Order: sequence, then structure tokens, then C-alpha cells
Amino acid sequence: QVQLVESGGGLVQAGGSLRLSCAASGGTFSTYTMAWFRQAPGKEREFVAAIRWSRNIRYYADSVRGRFTISRDSAKNTVYLQMNSLKPEDTAVYSCAADPYSAMSYLSSREYAYWGQGTQVTVSS
Repeated sequence: QVQLVESGGGLVQAGGSLRLSCAASGGTFSTYTMAWFRQAPGKEREFVAAIRWSRNIRYYADSVRGRFTISRDSAKNTVYLQMNSLKPEDTAVYSCAADPYSAMSYLSSREYAYWGQGTQVTVSS
């Protein structure tokens, strides 16, 4: 069974940085698309970034492009989200997700079969 475990969340001041990690196990991730989503209080879950594991193709939401970087370490089966120039509106629970079929529609949370428990990111102004 695929398991995803996030870490790295916390409290940071606006303009600061955090790196989230998602340790994956129980699958052959070379065929997967991995993604980060976030959900702020009272808002719907939204796409943040995704990476096609085998071809290292990356996608970003407009709101984070240029500030966030998604990457993966195949030796460690870990996906990272480096978040720079953080803003108060980035405050949310960030969740890692895995799509074993690498669907075309990487933006939709419905395509992802596996989810981590989430990690809180709070950006103070």
C-alpha cells in the first residue's frame, strides 16, 4: 500500500522560506505524478504544483510560480516543495498526493489516489 508522509511545515514570517518533504513508500514511483495541494480555512483545496516523476516535468499554479519549486529525489523516494518569498495568503494545510496513472489532468485532486496527512504552513505578516 502506498504511503505518503509529509514533514517540514511550520510558522514563518512573510518573505521567509520553508521546504516541505513527502516521503513515499509502497509503490513504483517512476510512473507516478506527484503533487502538492493546499487548503486554507474556509476555502476549497487547490492545486499548488506537480511533477511527472520519470520525465521530471513540473507544473505550477500561477499563484506560486517563480516562488515555489517542486522536485524529487528518486534514491529517497521523496518529493520536495521549496517555498520562497512566502506570503500570508500561502497559509494552509499542504498535502502531498500521488497519481499512479499520471493522468493528463494533473490539476484535479480527483486524479490522485493517495494522500498524505497534511502539514500546516502558517505565514505571519
